[in-house]
Amino acid sequence: MSRSMRRSTSRSRSRTGTSPALTGTVAAVAALALLPACGSGGDDPSASATGGGKPVTITFWGWAKGSREVVDAFNAAQKDIRVRFEEIPSGNAGGYAKISNAVKAGNAPDLVSVEYPSLPEFVSQGALQDIGAHLPEDVRGQLLPQAVELTTLGGKNWAVPFDAAPQAFYYRKDLFARYGVDVPTTWAEFEAAAEKVRKADARARIATFFPDDPTTFEAMAWQAGAQWFKAEGDTWKVNTTDAATNKVTAYWQGLLDDGLVHDDASFSPEWTSSLKNGTTLGYLGASWGAGVLKGTLPEQSGKWAVAPVPTWDGGPASGMLGGSTFAVPKGSEKAGAAVEFATWMATTEEGVRARIASGTSSAFPAATALRPVAKEAFDAGFYGGQDIYRLFEGAGASINPNWAWGPATGTTNLAIKDRLGKAARGGTTLADAVRAGHDATVAELKKRGLKVEG
Repeated sequence: MSRSMRRSTSRSRSRTGTSPALTGTVAAVAALALLPACGSGGDDPSASATGGGKPVTITFWGWAKGSREVVDAFNAAQKDIRVRFEEIPSGNAGGYAKISNAVKAGNAPDLVSVEYPSLPEFVSQGALQDIGAHLPEDVRGQLLPQAVELTTLGGKNWAVPFDAAPQAFYYRKDLFARYGVDVPTTWAEFEAAAEKVRKADARARIATFFPDDPTTFEAMAWQAGAQWFKAEGDTWKVNTTDAATNKVTAYWQGLLDDGLVHDDASFSPEWTSSLKNGTTLGYLGASWGAGVLKGTLPEQSGKWAVAPVPTWDGGPASGMLGGSTFAVPKGSEKAGAAVEFATWMATTEEGVRARIASGTSSAFPAATALRPVAKEAFDAGFYGGQDIYRLFEGAGASINPNWAWGPATGTTNLAIKDRLGKAARGGTTLADAVRAGHDATVAELKKRGLKVEG
């Protein structure tokens, strides 16, 4: 499942400016000579159509809800480009492996969905093409600056950002009212609210810690100001145990030790059942979670509301939980047409409306001007008509710009995931799990011949 993103109007830099973290990433990726190995489409006559009046046919692999509807709408809107859509498993459920294998075999599609955390790894492995020649500056200027930065490495453009995924807290407003629980604005208030929920109903918990999902934990660390990956010169600096991360780790370890949150796997039958029977009152997710709850719990329409995710000091702050881009794999000879389609999906009203037409997609576009379109297309009746996109707008503006993903996110997350479940049940600690992610990442980068400190 794809995770989604956001906008910043409070930053002093320009739309195409680069945050300190991304500046370092750019330098290291270039210095390590990773990017020149990446594929190039060469001379691409496919900007819209080939000669002779015949349309260009491209293949698109993705998994996000609404993808097929988008393809159908694009094919109906013009005749120059024909898109064939193939649904694949979500990235970490096998989709990324399928893409990687196809690139190695020389039969990759022309366009793929790639979430922001996984993009640097695909780039470092030479699996994608630089699409800068097909992505005009005026298009980049329409997009969330943080999203543009996360898709720009080594001074080159590697993907078209589609959405953003600022954090949000979804809660059962009827049960909060029944138990006299105030919506928390700080993490201290969240802990107090968790204690009040458990006292009101011994089976109930305010939310769930997902022991199988390191990305949710990473979003918490991101929000707190952590910087796991930095690049200085030709060296990657890895630190998953900085002060901000340690604060988050200790906090969630305390909630688990005190039994104040559930620990069911993300989107599992157990988690869904607890939402249905009211023993889980909240969900710490992202903007795309609005569609998830609406599609999962239609019988609870009107009972849910959305609030900003709690912060450490009560001021606006957010990390990102997922978010998707469109990238052109190495070997495609139709990069121009692929980027034209990707740009249509990301920057046109028709593309956004088609994505949300499935009824359960709550895309929060990286194209800032399209937020009103997404808001209009998404039926917020499930949330009692609440203006959830206005809330997402504020959350997006508060995304910490100083986070960068490393070139071995898959390794990092696998190592953490392997231990989170044990930590949730007392077999180890969250600190040990995060440290394991650090050690595995350092080992992997050294194995690849990269300079690393950590």
